Amino acid sequence: MTTIPPWYDSKLASVIEQHSSPEDEQALFVYQLDALRSHLERLQQQDAIKLWFAVKANPLSKILQTLDGAGFNFDVASSGELNQVLAQGVPANRILNTGPAKTKKQLASFVKQGVETFVVESLNQLTWLNEAVLEYNETAQNTVKPVVLLRVQLQWQEGEKNPLGGNSLTPFGLSVAQWQSISLEQYPALDVCGLHIFQWGNMLSNEKMFSLWSQMVTPLVELANSIKMTLKVLDLGGGLGIDYLATDQQLNWQQTIEDLAVIKAQAGVEELWLELGRFAVAECGYYVVPVVDKKVNYQQEQLVLAAGINHLLRPAITDQPFPVQLLRDSNQKLQKFDIHGPLCTSMDKLGHLSLPSDVEVGDKLVFGYCGAYGFTESMPFFLCHELAAEYVYEQGEMTPVRPAKSAASYLA
Repeated sequence: MTTIPPWYDSKLASVIEQHSSPEDEQALFVYQLDALRSHLERLQQQDAIKLWFAVKANPLSKILQTLDGAGFNFDVASSGELNQVLAQGVPANRILNTGPAKTKKQLASFVKQGVETFVVESLNQLTWLNEAVLEYNETAQNTVKPVVLLRVQLQWQEGEKNPLGGNSLTPFGLSVAQWQSISLEQYPALDVCGLHIFQWGNMLSNEKMFSLWSQMVTPLVELANSIKMTLKVLDLGGGLGIDYLATDQQLNWQQTIEDLAVIKAQAGVEELWLELGRFAVAECGYYVVPVVDKKVNYQQEQLVLAAGINHLLRPAITDQPFPVQLLRDSNQKLQKFDIHGPLCTSMDKLGHLSLPSDVEVGDKLVFGYCGAYGFTESMPFFLCHELAAEYVYEQGEMTPVRPAKSAASYLA
């Protein structure tokens, strides 16, 4: 029998196997909402930190509704994300605006729609937001005063490449020296009372995370003191990781909370924030796709799938594949396959992964941890393939949220 990995729910697998796909549906995502609720409830059983959901990880309506029900707030980095969150009935005062590319027009629109919390990443953004609030208050005869966090980018002497930059120069935030050039009196319409820092993604070691957080406290507190800011809020972003590669590294949530309580005390802040993405939703999602070809090239077994990085881009940009499982049972030994999608580029590779040796054309593969950074991170339009369907699995029922769509639905 096929060995069951820890991320795989065999009960859901039987439901997927029985699923009768519509004619135009070649690949699909499935999200387990009951399992997601249980996971989110566990994350909220603490009082050390305020949790936000980074909508970039998965903006599907049913996912956002489940997070809303669990008491999460929402971090949006675009007008599209804002509109999607508002459309789920989330009040604008529970939304945080992040992202390196904010225009004055966008900031003014967010203020007008009721967003009260902003992370600013440049001197321009700080000035534009102040002007937008002054103009709004004058026009609407109102007195809104948004909470503002300055995003800080620190330099590190050493460190590995990381999706969020790590020790590399990125467009996220400004250096301590740049922020030290401001005078808070120049921004009377804003309550500048916090700092934001987030440079490391998919961390799997509690010890390393705590070490990085600890190194951040001193320069951030010194920055706040130097510009005469009363530091009330410290936002550490996210970065809590998922063990895609099955290395037996797993973050301990209770240890994370204990470490964050220490950081909160060291920084002396009233509130400590985290913006969770993959750590909140990755485990609830699966991606299902059929094998369309099998061949051997220079002694290497290869599988070609109906879809690849057009639905799951992450492996091509991180060299970290999603784990995979054959949907049906098999008692054959595992062997390594190069797994490719249908696109005309060598980048379209989902990994060099183990599967039963008897996998054949027509079999379906299930990829795990696809609740985050799946379809909306990808490149669905290249070569005019189908858009993947999305389903939710709740109380024993698999329900479509968005059907598969052919290229005719988006080509002009």
